[in-house]
Amino acid sequence: MAKAPAKKPAATSGAAATPAKSATRTSTASAAAGSAAPSVQPVLNQQFNAPTPLQKYGTVSQRLPIGLDEKTRQQSVNNLNQLLADTITLRDLYKKHHWQVVGPTFYQLHLLYDKHYEEQSALVDTIAERIQILGGVAVAMAHDVAELTSIPRPPRDREEAPIQVGRLLEAHQIILKNAHKFAKEADESGDDGTNDLAVSDVMRLNELQVWFVSEHVVDTPLARTE
Repeated sequence: MAKAPAKKPAATSGAAATPAKSATRTSTASAAAGSAAPSVQPVLNQQFNAPTPLQKYGTVSQRLPIGLDEKTRQQSVNNLNQLLADTITLRDLYKKHHWQVVGPTFYQLHLLYDKHYEEQSALVDTIAERIQILGGVAVAMAHDVAELTSIPRPPRDREEAPIQVGRLLEAHQIILKNAHKFAKEADESGDDGTNDLAVSDVMRLNELQVWFVSEHVVDTPLARTE
């Protein structure tokens, strides 16, 4: 009598469970990695619970060993912030006139005003960086500049080119008078860097721009016949 074929042994529960156990381990590892990953959510509105400022405006700190005492640095920072506020104001006055100029010399003045705007913008950076080097805090925001500047505020209206030129020349003269005064004070206190900036950067640029601007209001006809 033939024997019945032997039954194949059933798969062991251990072998069948291997993939499931592997998936569980992978899932657990992923969860652990996810909890340890850094958050990419920005921390917002920190300005509403701000700590004490790093440095108060109007103070100086000895962050850089530049061989000048605190009193000298404080005087120079105060003077430079005045020059900075006035230079920012003059810079923006040039841009206002660049946008609003009109008349037969429109093209020439439009280009000249923008060139002078760019040059004053570079000077703004130079002055602000000197303030920071001295350990001070540079004035920056428009409303703070408006409070500090000694240049008269122009109207919002569009004005004739000769009036624009007059306002620019007045602003230049205010800056140059201050620059002469501040350069002398820096020289007397031994702050040669600030003295050099006032003379080599502020004075020379403003004097050159005065020349270019003032020649536009010389009373000479466009053409002359004999």
